[in-house]
Amino acid sequence: MKYEAVIGLEVHTQVRTASKMFCSCANAFGSEPNTNVCPVCMGYPGVLPVPNEKAIRATVKAGLLTGCTIAKFSKFDRKNYFYPDMPKNYQISQYDLPFCTNGKIHLSGTGFSGEPLPEKDIGITRIHLEEDVAKLTHFHHDSGVDYNRAGVPLMEIVSEPDLRSADEAYAYLNNLKEIMRFGEIGDCDMEKGQMRCDVNISLRPVGQKEFGTKIELKNLNSFRAVHRAIDYEIERQAELLDQGVTLRQETRGWNDDRGESYLMRTKESAHDYRYFPEPDLMPVTFTDEDIEAIRATLPELPEAKRQRFIDSYGLTAYDAGVLTADKELAAYFDTAAKLVKTPKLIANWITSSLLALTNDVAGCPVTPEKLAGLVNAIDSGKINGKIAKDVFAEMFESGKDADTIINEKGLAQVSDTSAISGAVSEVLAQFTKQLEEYRGGNGKILQFFVGQVMKLTKGKANPGMVVAELKKQLGE
Repeated sequence: MKYEAVIGLEVHTQVRTASKMFCSCANAFGSEPNTNVCPVCMGYPGVLPVPNEKAIRATVKAGLLTGCTIAKFSKFDRKNYFYPDMPKNYQISQYDLPFCTNGKIHLSGTGFSGEPLPEKDIGITRIHLEEDVAKLTHFHHDSGVDYNRAGVPLMEIVSEPDLRSADEAYAYLNNLKEIMRFGEIGDCDMEKGQMRCDVNISLRPVGQKEFGTKIELKNLNSFRAVHRAIDYEIERQAELLDQGVTLRQETRGWNDDRGESYLMRTKESAHDYRYFPEPDLMPVTFTDEDIEAIRATLPELPEAKRQRFIDSYGLTAYDAGVLTADKELAAYFDTAAKLVKTPKLIANWITSSLLALTNDVAGCPVTPEKLAGLVNAIDSGKINGKIAKDVFAEMFESGKDADTIINEKGLAQVSDTSAISGAVSEVLAQFTKQLEEYRGGNGKILQFFVGQVMKLTKGKANPGMVVAELKKQLGE
């Protein structure tokens, strides 16, 4: 390729808290418009903000999870601009002293296309905390403003320009979302606006060290849209450069329906916002003890959990990826796997049977302990795989454990040697034609006999013992 893409992402993630950043209004999605508001978040004269300690600590936690340096002295700043979504006509944010700096996210896995990516670290420039703005809804002749979202705690995670493709950006966003959700920092639901992403992208000739002209892309409402927009913008900029056009720094929107970007405005610089320290808030300080106390609450991250599942439980990389895609699902598997001798069988039941019925494993009637009980019943020979499927269906329907269902319905596997011997003798006596074919060299008939014995015993016979008895009576 003639040009190399240089990409950085600015990701806004709402922090999961009960109240807003600087007031006691509820941080709740889906309320009636303009009901979670008060004089503070509406910017009335004379009111004073009070910072949300939980949001600050969550931001520090996010910084520790991404390997950032945590500032022991930080402050809030005013970012001044005039727009209907910001009722105060300024936003309380952070400028030169953010809470977190110089971190990284390890990039691994696959991109949107499914192709494996080379492993690399993507630098995190900073993570700072601010208040969210209101939500604008544009109608045919006018616009509506819902201030419920104004003042909600919002982290901005700014990456270094270390990304080089749409696939890398897609993987980075997925890894970041996993970290935020496993850390219980935010829900990161893009459909609810809880996670939003802006893309900074430029092109430079391959081999050149200097960056090209940066273009910012906005209005990206899904990871897929980010991927499409980056691919489109790389192609658009390359075509203009080939024509000898000098690109200018600008902000462009993304129209996902048309699959193209459009000019919004020329890019503002930091001085256009006239940042200055927020006069109504004191600086925030942390001691080493404060930081270590937060560090002690850090969870095992998805990447480490995936590797542990592979190393400790013998899972494939694919199964480990599926089981760590959701924090509750990973915890469900981990709990069940510790109670059985065959963790791989637990993984198979979850991915093939449980997830086919529900995505809400936390509220599932088949608890991890109950699923482990089912797998142990299979391993011990109490039931076979075919009966286990019926037992599982009943477990999901009734909430009963496997042993209770097996005993109530008399489903225990027949492992009595004399009973199996009698059933085999009966089948061989009944199917004389097939017996002649088998003795004539058609070895496939053996499975026919196994099926008939299982049918005769209503699926309860131990398949391994059936095969052994058949071979014994057939003189093998």
